[in-house]
Amino acid sequence: MRLRTGRWILAAGLAAGIATGNAWAAPETDETVSIKTLSGAYLAARVAETDNDLASAINYYRRAISFDADNQTLQQSLMLGLISQGSFDEALPYAEKLKEVPEVERFSRLALAVDSIRGERYAEAETWLKLTLESDLDRLITGLMTAWAKLGAGDGAGALAFVDQLSGPEWYDLFIGYHRALIAEQAGEMETARTAFEATKTNVSAGGAAPEVFLRSLEAYAGLLSREGENDKALEVLSTAEEFAPGRVTIQALREVIEGGEEATALVPDAQAGAAEALLNLATALNRSGGESFVRLYLQYAVALRPDSDAILVQLAGIAEQQSNAEAAIANYEKVPTSSPMRRIAELQLGLNLADLERFDEAEAHLKAALSEDENDMRAYLALGGVYARQENYQAAADLYDRAVARMGEPTRAEWNIFYQRGIAYERLKEWDKAEPNFHKALELFPDQPQALNYLGYSWVDMNMNLDEGLAMIQRAVELRPSDGYIVDSLGWAFYRLGRFEDAVRELERAVGLMPADPILNDHLGDAYWRVGRKREATFQWRHALALEPDDEVKADAERKLAEGMPPVEQRAEAEEPSEEAQPANLVPLPDGADERSADEPQVETVSADRVIHVVLPGQSLWSIAAELLGDGNRYNELLDLNPDLRGDPGRIVPGYRLNLPQPAN
Repeated sequence: MRLRTGRWILAAGLAAGIATGNAWAAPETDETVSIKTLSGAYLAARVAETDNDLASAINYYRRAISFDADNQTLQQSLMLGLISQGSFDEALPYAEKLKEVPEVERFSRLALAVDSIRGERYAEAETWLKLTLESDLDRLITGLMTAWAKLGAGDGAGALAFVDQLSGPEWYDLFIGYHRALIAEQAGEMETARTAFEATKTNVSAGGAAPEVFLRSLEAYAGLLSREGENDKALEVLSTAEEFAPGRVTIQALREVIEGGEEATALVPDAQAGAAEALLNLATALNRSGGESFVRLYLQYAVALRPDSDAILVQLAGIAEQQSNAEAAIANYEKVPTSSPMRRIAELQLGLNLADLERFDEAEAHLKAALSEDENDMRAYLALGGVYARQENYQAAADLYDRAVARMGEPTRAEWNIFYQRGIAYERLKEWDKAEPNFHKALELFPDQPQALNYLGYSWVDMNMNLDEGLAMIQRAVELRPSDGYIVDSLGWAFYRLGRFEDAVRELERAVGLMPADPILNDHLGDAYWRVGRKREATFQWRHALALEPDDEVKADAERKLAEGMPPVEQRAEAEEPSEEAQPANLVPLPDGADERSADEPQVETVSADRVIHVVLPGQSLWSIAAELLGDGNRYNELLDLNPDLRGDPGRIVPGYRLNLPQPAN
């Protein structure tokens, strides 16, 4: 299982998960120029595209076009590459050449429409937005942008009428309702705007499918109400948004503006911004459903219309992060305006990207400076702690999270991740007595949080304690995140550790299907194959894991298994069984049925006037014993004080262990 510390700042700040890269331009290299054939240049371009190296792909396509200037396939690929990279103006000549080609006009004519709208040539834009071939997605994009073009031309009534006649699948409703409200507000039709905004506010089910669009609609509605002098109602709308997405920085910033008596700026102030908003909305919704190539394209169309939009720039930076393009991410974060409420998040993410480039000293200095500006900002602790974790400096991370907890006061759901990350740091330091309560606290603040369920559940299984509860936690995490390869791997590996090898194969095959390029998951699947007798497939998986460049530990283990195979299960179990000398001296055999007692029948005995003993039962931990017998799980520290052999090694608490308890108060 891969136990991850993760990257949490964006998720905590604005619910923006991105999936593709925003590359940067690079000069044509000697290698590109040296290619002497059309086929060689074309193949090199396709390979570069596969590697998400857009700059090289663009250079190779240019080289290919030098051999065949009228080739529309090459022109199309070059145009899309230039737009995806952000070189929008360079793409326009190719868009002009391809404007009548039905198979590509959805991109070529959209580019020409964007250029017309930013030049305030609105009638011209409407012409470009008429396509020969349209999917549902194309029809919604061109429809919304046509309505905005009509508004830009001064025809507010026509814009509203055009939006009203748009029809399509049920998922259209949120987008149409939101843009109807925005257009009505710009056209001065306030009652129409309020009615449309109110309808989007109640469309929570659609918000679950397109959360970013739903939340921006609530922010826009609150801004309108505030500008109309209805601050109380505006704050109520923001409360609805906060229930949907706690801790979202743009909502918090708007609340501060309204409560401070300032005028809220319109989220979408004009037709050009409205067209950009339509592209942004569709991009974020597509990203949620996995349309990565479209996400990148539509965001670049949007940024061409509104280059200073903090929302678009942060989305583009997130795309670059997902594609391991830290330099491009940094470039986009640096463009976020200093006046933006997202600037703080941009600064924190910038520090994390410096760490991704292994510029750790710069990352630490940058994030320490950010933390010193606001020592109550939990996101800054998470970012700096993440950099420490990248360097496996878990003691520094634990100390930092201790500082965070001391500063936060009464924790809320938004702070669950501080406890989760502190739990990870202490677990890595092999201080389970400190780690476990943090995972419990994280789940108390955020019940059913998949990462916390996964980490605590697997840790229990790995330590052969609380097996049923631990497995149930992992299964629940998989239910909540069925497409997370790491969590599915946890379930498969838990089955493996429990000797349920067929179940392990099933889940590990699914995990590898979700994340085929991860060496650890492939290595785990190889182990499971071996245990069910599929030894040829096992050796294939181990070799594949080695080809994926694993860390030294996984590499050495895979090489050993390829050379020697794996020992029989019985031999393995015997080798892992603690020796008699290693068993705790106060371990006693449990009576038959000891694990079937009811919760109100704790096995406690008074040995003497100053000593009370509890015999540990299957499934119990220090935390659960403290909660059950002492009334508070946080009193596990008292148990450690009375049982010093457990401090630093709480895994020694096993069924049958005789645990010293505090004396009753009376």
